Amino acid sequence: MARFRLLFVVAAFALGLAGCTTADLDTRSVQPLPAKLVANMNDMGMKASDPIFIRIYKQESELEVWKRNRSGQYALLKTYPICRWSGKLGPKKREGDRQAPEGFYRVTPALMNPQSQYYLSFNLGFPNQLEKALGYEGAALMVHGACTSSGCFALTDSGVAEIYALARDAFAGGQTDFQVQSLPFRMTARNLAAHREDPNMDFWLNLKEGADQFDLTRQPPRVTACGRKYVFGATVRNQGATFEPLAPCPAYDVDPSVAAKVAQKRALDQAQVAELVALSPDIPMAYADGGMNWRFRDVLKSSGPMRLSKLTSDGAQVSRPGAALADPYRPGLAGIANTATSSQQ
Repeated sequence: MARFRLLFVVAAFALGLAGCTTADLDTRSVQPLPAKLVANMNDMGMKASDPIFIRIYKQESELEVWKRNRSGQYALLKTYPICRWSGKLGPKKREGDRQAPEGFYRVTPALMNPQSQYYLSFNLGFPNQLEKALGYEGAALMVHGACTSSGCFALTDSGVAEIYALARDAFAGGQTDFQVQSLPFRMTARNLAAHREDPNMDFWLNLKEGADQFDLTRQPPRVTACGRKYVFGATVRNQGATFEPLAPCPAYDVDPSVAAKVAQKRALDQAQVAELVALSPDIPMAYADGGMNWRFRDVLKSSGPMRLSKLTSDGAQVSRPGAALADPYRPGLAGIANTATSSQQ
């Protein structure tokens, strides 16, 4: 039965086309997961059919794949460097602004694209309910292969192939959608202090509420919106009340134990931010266009764009464990080593 379910999901992927498609059907979307990654999952108490969760960090140019383990919590499986994203820190608001989106998104099987011009891809589902209500515009905002971006997040071909396969197998196992948290940066006190003068800070602090809930519970938070912002893990107090993105928030509750932990973390972070601000009161605000993980920048600087193109679209892969980083690139090597290991973070 599980085999037939997998075949059905794969067939659905082959029929469902998003943006950036080609006309020829191929087998990229049905590649099996690498044996090493499967072994890592087994060591971490995970099955291929277990649900996934994804986080993206613009500033660090990294994408994390988390997967539910036998304990019922999500653990960090693997971190992939992003080869290119465009625009600057901050949300996407207009078609053509080249901004990569920031927010909370739900990816369904219908948003998976097996025939992408950029190897494989999935659509983030921008604009989400809140963004639509706010009048934000844009379409086909993807995570894909190759190393080019106009509002998308571009990885290596082999990297996106792994992520695609992880999503495919999770859908086959019964997951109806997976959450993507697209964040401007890791929500550390140092980053918050460094960007404290940015006009997007109130928005980012709202994103941090959802990020904190996940950090503290290891469960993707339930996401809704009211009062022009996201609300996480909320349940209305009065029967019949609803959350509407532009309307004032109805009376609602959040699990008291979760709310207490989030409040405690917020207070600690605010205290650390205040200490860092006192040490460095003046922070210049200047953003370059887009970003690229440092590994790819090193290749581009030392070996040029042709070498980078070959490494990102010719089966090579750059990845890292969830904790300590080893530099996977050494000048003169034929490629970039796959340094993925498992992590229980």
